[in-house]
Formats: sequence, structure tokens, C-alpha cells
Amino acid sequence: MDTHTRLHETISALADGELAAAELELAFAALDTDSGRQVWDAYRHIGDVLRSERRGHVLSAQFDARLAARLAQEVPPHAELLASSSAALVPPGLVEPLEAGPPGPR
Repeated sequence: MDTHTRLHETISALADGELAAAELELAFAALDTDSGRQVWDAYRHIGDVLRSERRGHVLSAQFDARLAARLAQEVPPHAELLASSSAALVPPGLVEPLEAGPPGPR
């Protein structure tokens, strides 16, 4: 994991009140930079919106279509095929038996 991502996760955990005490020094050092303060502001605003009592925020007419398209890009290729084929092999609620035997060639 790169340093940039780690600092974002540390600041996010601090904003959520989930940061371990041992990581406070790292978080405060990150907040002492311009980019760290920008990240803090972003997470703080996200939290404010999530905790807001106001409902009915108006989204653009195409928001749901754009979100669906972006999420579709996240699905690994052939995921639907794999899900449907494995579902057909093992009925829901049953555990697939393990086969014992010698290990295959490598």
C-alpha cells in the first residue's frame, strides 16, 4: 500500500473515531500538510452529510445511470457466468463436499 493511500485511510479512521491511539501521531503529522487538511475537510463533509437529518437531496437525472455504469465496470469479467454455473452445481443451503485424494501435479 502506498503512503498516500495509507495517510487517507488514517485520516478517514480519525474522522470516524476509529483510529488506534498508536496511530495518532501519524494522523496529526498528515493533518499538518495542505493535502492532509483537504482530505480531512472532505471526510468531515462526507460525515456531516451522512449524519444529516435532511433528506430528499436532489440528484441529477442521470446520476443513477452513471453510477450503474461505473459499478458495472467494477465487476470482474465473467463474474455472472461463474456465479450462475456454481449456483447450478450446489443448491442453496447445501455445503459442497470436499474431495479427498492425492494432490495434483504442479
